[in-house]
Amino acid sequence: MSSPVGFDDTLALMRDLRRRCEWDAAQTPESLRPYLIEEAHELDDAIRSGSDTAMQEELGDVLLQVLFHSVIAEERGAFTFADVAEGLISKMKARHPHLYGDGVKRSWEEMKSRKRESLGDGLPHGLPSLHRAQRLQDRAAGVGFDWPDWRGAAEKVEEELAEAREMLDARDAVDNGHPAQHDEAISEELGDLLFACVNLCRKAGVHAALALDAANAKFLRRFEGVERLARERQLSLAEMPLAEMDALWDEVKRGA
Repeated sequence: MSSPVGFDDTLALMRDLRRRCEWDAAQTPESLRPYLIEEAHELDDAIRSGSDTAMQEELGDVLLQVLFHSVIAEERGAFTFADVAEGLISKMKARHPHLYGDGVKRSWEEMKSRKRESLGDGLPHGLPSLHRAQRLQDRAAGVGFDWPDWRGAAEKVEEELAEAREMLDARDAVDNGHPAQHDEAISEELGDLLFACVNLCRKAGVHAALALDAANAKFLRRFEGVERLARERQLSLAEMPLAEMDALWDEVKRGA
């Protein structure tokens, strides 16, 4: 019976690939950036699918990226994977002082705030806007700038919605409901509304990005049901009045 494969085996494989494979040897941290992003998304899809087999495979691909970057850094004498591991262990112990330190449990965001010069320090530039909004709010909450509960956040949503309605009504009175080609004021107001909705999600204990993912999936599933019914009944959605389309939507919704 062969012995289980360990982490040292994967690290040895990566070093061997760098020596003997032309493609692997040619890669740089910059050239690997697209693959890192792609593999992270593929792992996210595997988690979303609920497939343990897919998740196992995609975790391996993400691990490959970690090994790749670590071995390249090792070759130029910058750091090794052991340094990466040591840094991770130190960071995780520092995040849990109640388990590995003085016994006092502290908010991670509060601890991090002492090391930052500004709220946005360290947030990746490419972070999706919805996720970025939640992280900014998490960080602000870490220093006490937060509603005491979800009710304050809900009231803010209502306030921002009222302001958006007022601005849209004013525009309709001028241009008969036709959106201007570019209206920065309305865009800003709707942005405030979205930001407030993210905050409500956060105060409810829900990640806004995950909530929107679920809503997207539900809408897609139901609209595909509408399309299916239309095909079965030889109806054209493009030519169908909105009331009839709504009736199909309600039919699909009842069966969902």
